[in-house]
Amino acid sequence: MRAFNVLGGVLLAGAVGVGGLWVAWGRDLPSVSDLDVLEFSGQTRVYDRAGTLVGTLTPSLSSGGSVNRDLLKAGQISPWLQKAVVTSEDRRFYQHGGVDVIGIGRGLLKGLLKNDLEGGSSITQQVVKNTLLADLQGARTAERKFKEAVLAYQLERNFDKKQILNAYLNVIYWGDGGNRDIIGAGGAAHAYFGKDASELNLAESVYLATIIPAPNRRYKEFKSYRPLMKSLLDRMVEDGQVTQAEADAAWKTPIYPAGWRIGWNADGTLRTANLERPDRLGENLQRTEGAQRYPNFYYLQAVEKELLPLIGRKALYGGGKIYTGMSAQAQAAAEQASRGARLPDGATLGAALVRPDSGEVLALVGQKLTDARPSDWNNATQARRQVGSSVKPLLYALALEKGWKQSDTVLDAPIQGDYQPMNYNRRWTGRYVTLRYSLDHSLNLPTVRIGQELGIPTFEAKLRDLGLTPPANAGLSLTIGTLEASPLQMASAYATFANGGLYYAPTLVRKVEDPRGKVIYTRAAPTPKRVWDARAAWLGLDMLRGVVNDLTASQGGLATRALIPGWPVGGKTGTTNDIKDLWFAGVTPTVAGAVWVGKQEGGALPDWAYSGEIPTPIWQQAVAGALAGQPEAAFREPDGVTYRVVRNVNMAFRTEEADNDPVARDGSGSTSGFFGRRRQPTRPAQPSPAPDPEPAPVPTEEVAAPEPTPEATAEPTPVDAIPATPEPEPTPTPEPVTPDPAPEVPVQNPPEPLPVEPDPTVIPDQNPGDQGETPADPTTPDGQDTTDPAGEIPPLN
Repeated sequence: MRAFNVLGGVLLAGAVGVGGLWVAWGRDLPSVSDLDVLEFSGQTRVYDRAGTLVGTLTPSLSSGGSVNRDLLKAGQISPWLQKAVVTSEDRRFYQHGGVDVIGIGRGLLKGLLKNDLEGGSSITQQVVKNTLLADLQGARTAERKFKEAVLAYQLERNFDKKQILNAYLNVIYWGDGGNRDIIGAGGAAHAYFGKDASELNLAESVYLATIIPAPNRRYKEFKSYRPLMKSLLDRMVEDGQVTQAEADAAWKTPIYPAGWRIGWNADGTLRTANLERPDRLGENLQRTEGAQRYPNFYYLQAVEKELLPLIGRKALYGGGKIYTGMSAQAQAAAEQASRGARLPDGATLGAALVRPDSGEVLALVGQKLTDARPSDWNNATQARRQVGSSVKPLLYALALEKGWKQSDTVLDAPIQGDYQPMNYNRRWTGRYVTLRYSLDHSLNLPTVRIGQELGIPTFEAKLRDLGLTPPANAGLSLTIGTLEASPLQMASAYATFANGGLYYAPTLVRKVEDPRGKVIYTRAAPTPKRVWDARAAWLGLDMLRGVVNDLTASQGGLATRALIPGWPVGGKTGTTNDIKDLWFAGVTPTVAGAVWVGKQEGGALPDWAYSGEIPTPIWQQAVAGALAGQPEAAFREPDGVTYRVVRNVNMAFRTEEADNDPVARDGSGSTSGFFGRRRQPTRPAQPSPAPDPEPAPVPTEEVAAPEPTPEATAEPTPVDAIPATPEPEPTPTPEPVTPDPAPEVPVQNPPEPLPVEPDPTVIPDQNPGDQGETPADPTTPDGQDTTDPAGEIPPLN
């Protein structure tokens, strides 16, 4: 009786332990029904906004970070390979119920007695690990093992052995194929032997099965691992998978994995084996999976990710129709811009175009496209990169919304306190410069002072309204670019300048129909959130257009390469410290977009890489292509806006503020001191010297610090010999010049902007990338035809 009590106690403790594990880890398990994608044909058709077929959605299985979109049915895989893999990886596959307890015990015993550990995971468990639990990254934790076991048992109850083996053969990692992993039997057959998986003979199948545990190492050491093929053939004979005659014939069959030069003896032994071209694996994949098989790849991928949690896998891959907001013309233009992009070595890109009046995504490109199969990582939607100076227009628009004017001035001098940012050229003018001038030249010091006065919490709240997530404790560095975002997020934020201050969350899908034509999903009508009042959005847009139009390339213009003939354009470049990230985000009346360029793994780009030279032309080509053939349109100007020429630049103002004196600010929040009271002379003032083309925000690695400090600690040399911070009362140092606005110029539509004339005593810095180009005409009217008589933005087809 005592023995029964002890046994009962053990069983009870075990049950309690299992129950505890279930409470902790078993209630949020993924559904094993997700693996039924293998039963779908992949004929769900996807259409663009004009009803043009743009592709089909193909079921996929993930293997860690890689995805196989070329799933094969069991009949498309050589039976020799299926038998070899079972014997090699899970000899009791057809006997156990998902977890091979006997196999695990045998492996542990062998490890203890012979110091020869072998894997105990069944094929079913490996399918679970590489698909349903891929997010756990194969971690050897109790949580993963518990979930793996539970899901393996569920998988065995929902699918037969043939289906589970087929899933395994489609998802297993088979080595490095250069710019992409070799995933699944189809990829392995093409990469190693240049043939379809159904054509593999027994010898080739045994070879592929033996390299599964460590494909990259075993591929490179053919001679060392050749005996494993003999061992596997012997075990296949023992298991009744092949006859002895078939095994003997396979041993003597010459095989030639890609890249190897092998000499064979008649008895199956090796004379020579030399690895001459390991890159042949990638070449074979590229030849059999050319880029033409993947049109609109990144848009279709994003559609899949948007719909999956909404309608589930069965409906997604069930053969119906999906109608999207894509513009096939815009997508083709973006892809062409990506293919033709001239990038630094090792760099890639991400690009997104959206419709300002609805938030619909017009185009997505997630990588620098080549002739190879696109990478599964989508920089347009998934990446979060520091945005550099492209965040500045959002801060300046916030200032305008709070009642500031473009003609208000801010001190361009070092900041007091521990945080010591610098302008791009590590110099300052010591003068009060207008907001317009500061953004045109992307000055850091005035920008940080604006942030000081507005308050970082206020700026953070605005960024959240725009669909962005400011980093914790970024402090003042947030004002000059430590925000991290994707191109799609930046495009959607910038779209608010083109539509009168409304934020639309980006969407791709309009509706979904099942195979019988029944609508199973309809997107709700886009609901905007007002993030700017209409006039603040217009004033911010006016400043964005100034970045593109105010300065020629020879004057240091940052974004002249964004100009699109016949269309009004506004935008802003961005560069992070050490030139790790290059950005351009911009708007036209019907398209807003953003382009990021950088290294996938991070790291600095060459010193010659400028945001005005690399991402800006990509944006221009993509947007110009999207607009080609469309009727020209203008931004819709709200009521209550007028224009004045200040310091030779035509600026937009709220009508009631147009003739108010400019306010001089130093970031302290006080405008009542000497500089705030001073009335300015009516004589025209010379503008401050132009700085270098693009300032850099604080380093990426300093994002987490509340107030990052710049890398260089040496004191920069000022342009003018004046104190870093002005005294509250007049001093003998040169007086800052902040003139009154020019006399009113009564116009209905804004007049032609005049070029900013550089100080004749200063030679403006040149942007090397612009030398030799024909600069845009600085007198081209920027403000003409700003009203749309019809009051509507024409649709982009």
